[in-house]
Amino acid sequence: MKVTLHGVRGSIPAPLKNKEYKEKALEILHHFSHSSFSKTGDLKSFWQTLPPHLRYTAGGDTTCVSVVSDSGKTFVIDFGTGARSLGDDLVPKILSSKENFLLDVFITHTHWDHIQAIPFFKPIYFPNVTIRFHSPYQDLEDRLIRQMDKEYFPITFHSTSSKKEFHLFQPGDVLDLEDGNVQVEVHPLKHPGNSYAYKFIENNKRFIFATDAEFTGEDLEYIRGISTFFEKVELLVLDSQYTLDESFAKFDWGHTAYTMAVNIATQWKVKNLVLTHHEPAYDDKKVFGIWEEALEHKSHLQSSKVKIHLAREGMSFKI
Repeated sequence: MKVTLHGVRGSIPAPLKNKEYKEKALEILHHFSHSSFSKTGDLKSFWQTLPPHLRYTAGGDTTCVSVVSDSGKTFVIDFGTGARSLGDDLVPKILSSKENFLLDVFITHTHWDHIQAIPFFKPIYFPNVTIRFHSPYQDLEDRLIRQMDKEYFPITFHSTSSKKEFHLFQPGDVLDLEDGNVQVEVHPLKHPGNSYAYKFIENNKRFIFATDAEFTGEDLEYIRGISTFFEKVELLVLDSQYTLDESFAKFDWGHTAYTMAVNIATQWKVKNLVLTHHEPAYDDKKVFGIWEEALEHKSHLQSSKVKIHLAREGMSFKI
């Protein structure tokens, strides 16, 4: 399966500001003026020498993930603002589809940064599209209707042309998709108003998306107790919005410090950990600095073999 991150910010979109863009550009020019590449003109090679926060941007869109099975079927997790570009990518497939286009969607929770792109998700306006919503929320349909009430958006939820289905999906259930070749499981997380992690399994490869989750040092027994769901997965994309100091100041806000994310990924023997749901107040330099600090923290955990990645918009993993 292929997992792609279309939005990795938490709480609210955080587009690159002009001030940050200027600072990046000036820093890149400074590196160039002090490099040997200024004479050779080999710009692509020079680009590879830049520090990560200058080579990349984490991105400003909020949470959306796509999972593409080995057979090419697309599944969606959450409708943060990153879903707008995903929807654009799906339009050609919908237009070329001779049959009804079925899209299975999994909702972690309904805070705005996880549903706010639904009105701008183009597939929702196609009559040959059926969107099948899966979640543990019995009132999910009502929640999505309220978000697009006429006071907040000019088009109501059910006046869009696509067909919508709502399926209750509870912890302990195993959902078989793709003729049983893909299984999905769900697990509750600690977050104000609740949130849920989803695990996708295909060909004995496992991917878990667990955003908007708060794990602290007080949860060690709980962390060990839920290892049967999280343990030894190939890929874990995990909330790591805060620094350690910030997590103490924002206790019970529903998010995890990057140090704790590394600790629990190590405890669960995860192969690849992806730090996501970046704090919107952090610029790229701060976000990539957290990744470097997470790598340093891992080096102090001598038993840790987890590979640590920083979530970036457009990043993909093949597992």
